[in-house]
Amino acid sequence: MMEAKLLQTIRAQLITSESFHPFGQVIIASSDHRPFGLEAAQLQLQNGIPHFYIMRLHQRGRKFHQITRHQLCTQCLGSLEGKEWLLAVAPPSQAALPRLEDIVAFRIPGNCFIKLEVGTWHAGPYFDDPWVDFYNLELSDTNLVDHDTCSLLEHYGVECELV
Repeated sequence: MMEAKLLQTIRAQLITSESFHPFGQVIIASSDHRPFGLEAAQLQLQNGIPHFYIMRLHQRGRKFHQITRHQLCTQCLGSLEGKEWLLAVAPPSQAALPRLEDIVAFRIPGNCFIKLEVGTWHAGPYFDDPWVDFYNLELSDTNLVDHDTCSLLEHYGVECELV
């Protein structure tokens, strides 16, 4: 028997440092000789071996029913070739599940990258191109030992769609 589900649309807003602050940082280009400061990515990678790689993702639509968090490290993501992409997020918390009403979405231009705070719930990246290459910085075992996933379908009866 199939569960009834609601489709909840989430309007993606253009990312700004201020609007993204509860979830992490937006990192934009700066001069080469700028000293380290609060505008630089504040990374937490001390719990393992940092892993920096380029991942090719294929377009999979804009719907999702799972959201994930990493509680041992920050994560940095950015697209290559200047391609815009979308990400849904909910703030970090000690709760076992994100609150459905706290999930928001951002349009992220290809001229910046984002750093997710430890524990930030996230779904994506999503995009309209056939495929996009992303650089990703996390720990070498993040997807094995630090991958806390919530099924929105199971807990709330909801699938989300980014618009």
